[in-house]
Order: sequence, then structure tokens, then C-alpha cells
Amino acid sequence: MAAATGVGALASAGGGQAAAPKGLIDVNTYLSRWALRHLPGEDTADLVSRLRRHGVVQAWVGSVDSLLHRDVATVNARLADECHRYGEGLLVPFGSINPKLPDWQDDLRRCVQEHHMPGIRLHPNYHGYALNDPDSAKLLRLAAERGLIVQLALIMEDERTMHPLLRVEPTSVTGLLGLLKQTPGLRMVLLNSQRFLRGQALADLLAAGEVYVEIAMLEGVGGVTNLLAQAPLNRVLFGSYAPLFYFESALLKLQESPLSEEQLGAIPSASD
Repeated sequence: MAAATGVGALASAGGGQAAAPKGLIDVNTYLSRWALRHLPGEDTADLVSRLRRHGVVQAWVGSVDSLLHRDVATVNARLADECHRYGEGLLVPFGSINPKLPDWQDDLRRCVQEHHMPGIRLHPNYHGYALNDPDSAKLLRLAAERGLIVQLALIMEDERTMHPLLRVEPTSVTGLLGLLKQTPGLRMVLLNSQRFLRGQALADLLAAGEVYVEIAMLEGVGGVTNLLAQAPLNRVLFGSYAPLFYFESALLKLQESPLSEEQLGAIPSASD
């Protein structure tokens, strides 16, 4: 949730407890330790300190444990506990759901009823299912019925830095357009999408429903300006992908793009 008309509207529109305070809101952060290397800010207390130092008042967080751990319920419980113990209202947990695991609907219920999460974060490429799978449609329908925000991570790591024994293809958006059209009330944030989702493909998804993008993997000079030529301002959110990416990188994307005062003010802030 980064734009006043984007994040603020998105946060205040439905279930959970993601109220939208005034200030910088980061919709793309993670807790726990990346399996393949140590990262600055991988400790929760350290990450919270870094986020506060940069003026972040709310960060939507998932857990990197959810990529490879099969016990999703424990991962989500641990995520909620970390946010409660260290976040002091800053960290907002987004639980993981894998619709190919037994009792995934119970995992969804726990996210809502026990952990009071405002949304969920999906990683289809790591969990081994496609968006045109019938279970995907069922999951998105149930999430929309419960007023949950659905964050869909399209990629987690640049293929050039992947370990040869852990090479994971990006999540294909095949079938997503149809899912958006057939799932009324669905609110979706595409995470780490800007390395390869652009042009008409992006425009079609944004037009198909209440779909948002964030800027963590946006590349190129004037990247935010170029993105705003394809996406409405109220659909572009601030995301840093910390701690896997340097938080400062996302801020620099805003600073180096020739944005108007209105654009620059809308993207990194949120209003009630």
C-alpha cells in the first residue's frame, strides 16, 4: 500500500487489521532467513529498526520460510508472533497458503480467525501449482469472500543468482486474466512483477480487476515514470523487497524518476 489512492484505498477496503496510517507504507517485505545467504536486516529487530529509520509506518510482511517449509500453519503462526513481538504495529503479517497441501482451507481459516491477517501471500512457483489450476480459482474465490488482499509473488530471485540446485522459474500469469474476471471482489497485489510483466500484458491485468503493482524489481532509468505510463497512479504501490533487496534501492527509484509533485507524494504515502 503505497499510494494515498492506492495503498490507502486498498488497506481500508476490507478484512483484517491493515489500517492505513499516514506515512511510508511498504507492501513487499519478508521475515526470517533466506536459505542461500545471509542478508543485512534478516533479524526481525534489525529490519524493524531499518524500516523505522526510513520513515516506514507500516510494512506488509511474509515469511521466506513459507517457500520450502511444508508445515505452513507453523510458519504462519511464527510470522504472526514475530510481527506482534517486534513490530509494535509496524509489521502486518500476510500468511502463506499452498492450495496443493492437505487442509489448506484450514490454514486460510487460521490466517483470518486466529492471526487476524488482512491478506495472504502466494508463491505458486515454489509450491508447484499453476494459476490455471482449479485449486487456484477456489483459493482466490475464498480469499475474496473473506475480504482478504491477495499478494502474488511472481519471482523471488534473479535467475543469474540462483543456486544451481534451486532454480525456480517465474510464476506464469497464464490463466490469471480469466481468474480476475471471474472472481468478483478480489483485490490482488503483484509482487516482484516488473522484471518481465510490462506493456499490454500488464495493462490487461490491471483492467481486469482491482490489481496493483509495486516497484521493488523495477529496472531502468526513469523506471517509475515509465511504469506510470502503463499503470494508473492509484494502482502503483511502494515495495522494497527488504531484506532481500536494499531498502534504499526502492527510494532511489522514486528520486531518480522525473515525477511530478503529485506523483511523488502519492506513491510513498498513504492517507486515512
